[in-house]
Amino acid sequence: MAKVYYDRDAELELLNGKKVGVIGFGSQGHAHALNLHDSGVDVAVGLYPGSSSWAKVEAAGVKVGTVDDVARDSDIIMILVPDQVQKQVYEDHVAPHLEDGGKTLMFAHGFNVHFGQIKAPEGVDVSMIAPKGPGHLVRRVYQEGFGVPALVAIHQDASESALATALAYGKGIGAARAGILETTFLEETETDLFGEQTILCGGVTSLVKAAFETLVEAGYQPESAYFETFHELKLIVDMMYEGGMANMRYSISDTAEYGDYTRGPRVIDSGVKERMGEVLREIQDGRFAREWIAENQVGQPHFRALRRINADHPIEHVGKEMRSMMAWLNEGKSK
Repeated sequence: MAKVYYDRDAELELLNGKKVGVIGFGSQGHAHALNLHDSGVDVAVGLYPGSSSWAKVEAAGVKVGTVDDVARDSDIIMILVPDQVQKQVYEDHVAPHLEDGGKTLMFAHGFNVHFGQIKAPEGVDVSMIAPKGPGHLVRRVYQEGFGVPALVAIHQDASESALATALAYGKGIGAARAGILETTFLEETETDLFGEQTILCGGVTSLVKAAFETLVEAGYQPESAYFETFHELKLIVDMMYEGGMANMRYSISDTAEYGDYTRGPRVIDSGVKERMGEVLREIQDGRFAREWIAENQVGQPHFRALRRINADHPIEHVGKEMRSMMAWLNEGKSK
């Protein structure tokens, strides 16, 4: 049975007298820093000189400095810059301030530690608090008095109190209100990559595009195809999120439910599961990590080309037009 920690299991007071440095002020960085600040933690944000986020941090009333300065002055350092730049940021600006040991190095995703890109000195605690939600949600839910669940993992326990410190941090960002599940860097990294590639990002977008193309190629209006294959997806996912698949099936028509049982497995068949297994093996044996690391080493040419191609897919053009008519979607949209 998985171990789950809650507010009662975490002592925020363990952070009293300690300085926490959050490196980065993006999606997760801003949420962690602001939540910790509101929890009374002595937190500072580390940014590169000239960062456009510098003024935002100051406006929020949080201390800000260069990555070097914040890493030097902090007892706990949470690295929240993108995976592809973490190694360089760590080696150039964080590692020099860890040589004497005694500090805690934290992550919200285990990619660089698990795949050997970042190796901390033996005298440093290495841990993880990984919220299971985007940063804007971590921040908003905290402000509402609740929390987004998170994962906790310990890679290196030099102090023999790494777990207690990580849980205190998790409580500071509000995660302990919802529950912090104990895991490992291996499990978090491999399941996270698998989920992103097969369902949450790659699987869903590929399924939606294939369904849209099938309807349009059969002569149906692209706008109708968009509504059926894209727009209504959120409604279905929300029902599953709130009460499981049974809740979704309770809310739809009997016709839809029957089609779910009889046609769904014909589309997502055993062959899909076999290919999911192939994707998982590529994650487990490091092939995906090596591919992504190599892609970044040469400037991301393939990645950028794929981004351009997918941004130009017909469903994106139709969707942009359709969403422009939905006034309620314009508030708070990302771009």
